[in-house]
Amino acid sequence: MTNWNVISGGWKQFSGKVKEQWGRLTDDELVQINGKRESLEGMLQQKYGYTPDEAKREVDNWISRN
Repeated sequence: MTNWNVISGGWKQFSGKVKEQWGRLTDDELVQINGKRESLEGMLQQKYGYTPDEAKREVDNWISRN
């Protein structure tokens, strides 16, 4: 199981996997997120209409698979 510190530290590598999972995110948005979990969750709320709890759960589920 990957933790967020690993993802944050290797954001450039993980950002491709993030884009595979959440294809509505643009490359510019991924650069803006820059490995910050809160930024990713906020962007998911904007792009997918998730509630804060849904965004956190989606990210948790994605982390557990990567």
